[in-house]
Amino acid sequence: MDAVDTVYRFYERYRGEKFVYGRSARGLPLVGFFVGRHGFPTILLQYAIHAREWVTALLALEHIGRGIPCGGAYILPLTNPDGAALSLRREGFSLWKANAEGVDCNVNFPALWGTGSANVFAPAPQGYVGARPLSAPEARSLARFTRRVRPDATVSYHTKGRVIYWEFGQTGEALARDRKIVFALSEETGYAVGSAAGSAGGYKDWCIRALGIPAFTIEAGSDALAHPLGEERLPALVRENAGVPGRLAEELLSWKKR
Repeated sequence: MDAVDTVYRFYERYRGEKFVYGRSARGLPLVGFFVGRHGFPTILLQYAIHAREWVTALLALEHIGRGIPCGGAYILPLTNPDGAALSLRREGFSLWKANAEGVDCNVNFPALWGTGSANVFAPAPQGYVGARPLSAPEARSLARFTRRVRPDATVSYHTKGRVIYWEFGQTGEALARDRKIVFALSEETGYAVGSAAGSAGGYKDWCIRALGIPAFTIEAGSDALAHPLGEERLPALVRENAGVPGRLAEELLSWKKR
């Protein structure tokens, strides 16, 4: 299955709320969907920002089909379509993480940009921070869209490791809130709660630092598996993650009511 074609075919057929929120470096539409109702809580989930992690785009389509029991969710299945197409279709690029310009979009956000331990400073298959924060059109479009819709929390789906990252310098009530939510998501998925020491410039990091909202990176799939995870791994990813949007919305409601 070609995940890029699958997402665009799904978008063409979909009869619910859908939109284009930007364009990739090569001009592909960045497509999104909304499920549920508008109002609190509203969450935003984004997938496949790393090219070789394209299987998460298929998980996104499962999340769209299942909907959300309370609140609403913006679902962005393929935030790096150029990179995913490279990984899927071009020999020798199966492990590619960056966009078509060699920028790793998940280190291109203005949240201690350029200070990560694995950052590089020239175009590369992974780790290149870009010429400046939000220089990649995919990252810029995602940041602009996030500011426009003002979600109450975000989730970024990656592979692999069966771990959830959630910290980026929160303190006080925000730290307590986010700790409570991450352990609920850990219970939901069976994944460990982790801390990404030495990481910076990610979408999660930016959501926490710039917007002050809970933000989580979920590394789906066993670390024993090799990149890229193929379509055959999708049933397990769905089984472990199907309830994440709903559980996150419920935790946000619970925190607000306390």
